[in-house]
Amino acid sequence: MNWDPVMDWLIQHGTRIAIILALAVLFYFLLKKTAPPAVKKSLEQTMKGQPQVEVEKRCSTLTSLILTSGSAIIAVVTLFLILAQVGINIAALVAGFGILGITVAFAAQSTVKDLIAGFVITMENQYNVGDVVKIAEITGLVEGVNLRRTLLRDLDGILHVVPNGEIRTTSNFTKAWSRANLDISVAYKEDLDRVMSVLKRTWEELAEDPNWGPLMISKTPTVLRVNDFGDSGIIIKVVGETQPIQQWNIMGEFRRRIKRTFDEEGIEIPWPHTKLYFGNQLLSSIPDSHGSEKPLPGAGTTGGSLDKAPNS
Repeated sequence: MNWDPVMDWLIQHGTRIAIILALAVLFYFLLKKTAPPAVKKSLEQTMKGQPQVEVEKRCSTLTSLILTSGSAIIAVVTLFLILAQVGINIAALVAGFGILGITVAFAAQSTVKDLIAGFVITMENQYNVGDVVKIAEITGLVEGVNLRRTLLRDLDGILHVVPNGEIRTTSNFTKAWSRANLDISVAYKEDLDRVMSVLKRTWEELAEDPNWGPLMISKTPTVLRVNDFGDSGIIIKVVGETQPIQQWNIMGEFRRRIKRTFDEEGIEIPWPHTKLYFGNQLLSSIPDSHGSEKPLPGAGTTGGSLDKAPNS
């Protein structure tokens, strides 16, 4: 068997294919090496004055998107160049892909819709990797974003894959800053001015703590109002700004300190209870299971009440 034609083809085209593959690998590593610092430098200029954590989240999202898209482009171009070396007419192939693309576009409209929605989400900076968002009725931490889908991890550890085309409304819990929003309930007998003063003092002590202070933007809380007259107590609304995604940690620590401070100050935290009132006409006794009469609490008075608490 004459191997000369094969050797000639390998020398002529095999060398070119090897060079194409080498250049593809080189371009990929150059992209991977230069994209992150370039994106970071650009964002530091365009997002100047915004929190560093927001810059880092945006940088991570855009870098991932650029690397994914760039790798796909390099792979497609490399494939076309190799096919040209093999002897396949690229022009005819591209034309065929164009016709096929139209057919596929009609058959995969949802995918095209996802890609367009993903492009809009990225350009408008609606959310980034590391944000806590609610999209498509799912709340979770954004672990990944590309043009087609968003990855959300909820508190149960479940990873949700949400097609971008399914997103109608985006609720971002951690955009630039967050807010601790608390309803503190106290008994009706308490002095509300004193309670509000204790709440303010407790928050300020938390803000002075070296471990918690850096996570808080508001060093003094906003005691908005008496928010409601509840069934068991009066509810006071307290809010304060925190660093992004830290509101839940701050609220948990604030509640822990409030419980301790209320115990020290003798301020009652109410629990659900029911008051039974028998009116002006009271029975002096009620029959027991044996038919004999048993005195009723509060009998002999013109009015009476019983407080019934859980486990009583």
